[in-house]
Amino acid sequence: MQNASTRPAFEFVALMAALMSIVALAIDAILPAISTIGMAVNSLDATDNQLLITMIFLGLGLGQLFFGPLSDSFGRKPIVYLGFVLFVIASMTCVLAPSLEVMVLGRILQGMGLSAPRSIAISIIRDTYKGDYMARIMSFVTAFFILVPVVAPTIGKWVMDAFGWEAIFYMQLLFGFIIGIWFWRRQPETLKSEYQIPFSKTIFIDGLKEFLRYRETVAFTFCSGFITGAFLVFLSSSSHVFESQYGMPDEFPYIFAGLAISIGAATFLNGTLVLRFGMRRLAFRALSGFCFIAFLYVLLFWGQSNPSLPILIAFLSVQFFCLGFLWGNFRSIAMEPIGHIAGVGAAINGCVSTLLAIPIASYVGSFVDDTIWPLFAGLAVCGFISLGIFVMVRRKTNVTSRVV
Repeated sequence: MQNASTRPAFEFVALMAALMSIVALAIDAILPAISTIGMAVNSLDATDNQLLITMIFLGLGLGQLFFGPLSDSFGRKPIVYLGFVLFVIASMTCVLAPSLEVMVLGRILQGMGLSAPRSIAISIIRDTYKGDYMARIMSFVTAFFILVPVVAPTIGKWVMDAFGWEAIFYMQLLFGFIIGIWFWRRQPETLKSEYQIPFSKTIFIDGLKEFLRYRETVAFTFCSGFITGAFLVFLSSSSHVFESQYGMPDEFPYIFAGLAISIGAATFLNGTLVLRFGMRRLAFRALSGFCFIAFLYVLLFWGQSNPSLPILIAFLSVQFFCLGFLWGNFRSIAMEPIGHIAGVGAAINGCVSTLLAIPIASYVGSFVDDTIWPLFAGLAVCGFISLGIFVMVRRKTNVTSRVV
């Protein structure tokens, strides 16, 4: 276990970010191609085509329940390799899909395969660091990770225009192969023998019981779910908003990149501030700002059509800047008490937050038809629920501390 005085190796941060960024590439690279893919599989309904985005999150959630416990028994590295194999099979299923239903199945399987490198990267970070320093590492990893959403839609559009939408999936496979070789050659196993849990049919149930013992872990898992759900509404509907509502299909990848940069800037700044102010204080202030911006938009544009593009981008940029302080800190707060079950703990955390996000995104996203106002209403509701959970947990923690 590293301490706060140890500077993390640049390669470690970059490799963990790369493991997680395969997910972002699989999601974001097809955003400019959703309507084209829909026509290829005979699906012309924009709402139905949103399943190509939301359903990969279903796979991400379910897959972690399988791969997380296995990594606590057999080690982190073998399970990452297993996830990559499933990702290859799923990607070929997408390329050869004759219908939307088969394509959605392939996306679910892609999510399941990618859940291994995504969640186990977090387990590896928790194996190696703890406390506010772990939050610092998570921030730097996320800052690197954000580089992929910045460029993925643009690259996806270039690849589609040059070689067809199928080439986007081949590009993902090539990227995954390179990361897999890098991980195999450079990353040592981090699961220590004293934390290795013998595999049994009750390993998940035992891990769940241990997970539920920690109030902050449970609370911030739900906070992550609400915030992720609100963001997933934007992710799944963004192409419809900018291509149909604003009539800017060619500019969409660049708008998306600019908004992703605001998240990346915040996560990088969080990495420099978290040791000074603490992950809980930064997360609380960012969540308060997140709620205020969403609620302000709801009040200003109630019953009105979309604002001009610069105004919308300004609101989204500030909203996502706040978001950049939330993801890494929420995950770090949740993972801090459960380092002894980091694999199954990261799996439960990721699964619950992801599965909570999917119905939120599906329900709110169904209203984002003629205006983007429902998105901000969803952001406000999810933000205030998370803020309420945050306040209650902090109050109970302070009361317990005074009693002790």
